[in-house]
Amino acid sequence: MPRDVSSPAAPGDTLRARKRAATRLAIRRAAIDLALEHGYDNVTVDMICEASLVSQRTFFNYFGSKEGAFLSGAKALPPPDVVRAFIDGTGSSVFADLFTMIAGTVVDIDANLELFRARHQLIHQTPELLNQEKARIGETEDAFAGFVMDRFHFHGRTEADTPDLEDEARMVVALVFGAMRFVMQKWVAGNFTETREELVRAASGLIQRITANEHWP
Repeated sequence: MPRDVSSPAAPGDTLRARKRAATRLAIRRAAIDLALEHGYDNVTVDMICEASLVSQRTFFNYFGSKEGAFLSGAKALPPPDVVRAFIDGTGSSVFADLFTMIAGTVVDIDANLELFRARHQLIHQTPELLNQEKARIGETEDAFAGFVMDRFHFHGRTEADTPDLEDEARMVVALVFGAMRFVMQKWVAGNFTETREELVRAASGLIQRITANEHWP
C-alpha cells in the first residue's frame, strides 16, 4: 500500500531528501566552477562527473542534460493548493498576494549566495544559457499571468467588461517579478548581512504598505 503523502515524512525520507539535495548541489557547483574556468562549450559531462565524484547515470538522473546543471530547471510553480488559495483569495491587492505566493515558491531556490553569484555570472556571459534562461522565465511569467486571470474570472471580472484584462494580469506579473529582482539584487549585494528569506519578508512588508497607501489613478 502506498504511503499516505498527507502524513509527516518518515525520517528516512528526510535523510534521503537531504542526500539528494547535497548531491545535486555538488554536481551543480562542479559544473559551474568548471565552466567559469574553461568556458561552457569546453566542459563535458565526463568532466563534471569526475569533479563531483558521480557516475554519468547519476548525473543524468539529476539533470537530464549538460545544460540542466547550469539552468534553474523546470518552472518554479507553487503547489496546486497554494494556487487555489490565491485564485480564491479575497485580499484587496492582487499584486501583494501574488508576490507573497511567488516569494514562498522561490525563496529556497539557489539559496547558496556564492553559487547563485557564480551561476548568474556564467549565464550572463554564455548566450546559449542566457537565451534558455530567458525562455524559462517567460514560461513562468505566462503561468503566473494565467493564475491572475483565473483569479479575475473567479471574482466575476471578464474580458467583455474589461477588454484589456489580460494586459492588466501581465502588468501585475511584470511588477511582481520586478519586485523579486529587487529582492535578489539586495540579497546579492548584502554580503550575508541578511538571509534571502528575511529580505523577502521585508519586501513583502513594503509591498503591503505601498499597496495599502498608494492611490492609483
